Amino acid sequence: MKIWVDADACPVAIKEILFRAAERTGIELILVANQALRKPALPNIKMLQVSTGFDVADNEIVKRVKPQDLVITADIPLAAEVLARQAQALNPRGELYVPDSIKSKLSTRDFMDTLRGSGIQTGGPSALSSGDRRAFAGQLDKILTRHTRKA
Repeated sequence: MKIWVDADACPVAIKEILFRAAERTGIELILVANQALRKPALPNIKMLQVSTGFDVADNEIVKRVKPQDLVITADIPLAAEVLARQAQALNPRGELYVPDSIKSKLSTRDFMDTLRGSGIQTGGPSALSSGDRRAFAGQLDKILTRHTRKA
């Protein structure tokens, strides 16, 4: 198992949780972004810098992800592609994307995108709360515990 992070938009607090988990477990963590990011100097934490452009980081993650890998992303289309490749996708707010609900999430996202495209102000997501951080850490811990039991 590897953990791939859609790192350009990933909150710093979530990256810090991931760094601690990678240090504790030794699992390979790869930050994928179109700019260099700071990371701990540990051999299992890597940075993959991609060129700038629309969905370049997402496409690189999809190209490299393997079944049972975990992808950290708030990007619903990326999560859908990850699930189609038999990998797991986790939102920075602690929501594990699942095949049963990903289509409805894509539909809602597309609808909201259409509204924004027509000039309607829909607002953005709320700031990441301490509850969101706890939910993420808890869900990540469950995933990592399942993985270590299988291994």
